[in-house]
Amino acid sequence: MNLTGGIVLFAVIWFMVFFVVLPIRFKSQEEAGEVVPGTPPSAPADAQIGRKAKITTLIAVPIWAALAGVILFGGLTIHDIDFYHRLHD
Repeated sequence: MNLTGGIVLFAVIWFMVFFVVLPIRFKSQEEAGEVVPGTPPSAPADAQIGRKAKITTLIAVPIWAALAGVILFGGLTIHDIDFYHRLHD
């Protein structure tokens, strides 16, 4: 894996974790009782995007490190997961 591959892997992991973290502790404007005119009642009352981005980074870094380690040090190769060719050889 080169530098570009590592960055792409981190970005994919980060966004996947971010989409999991976003709905945690979600409170809509309707639930808060403060619907801002011109917005849907289901819009977040306080999105806390910065806090959720920090939490996402804290979760994504160890996941990325583990996957990068497996890729870099040969713990898992494409031949290990290529079931089709293994069955037909």
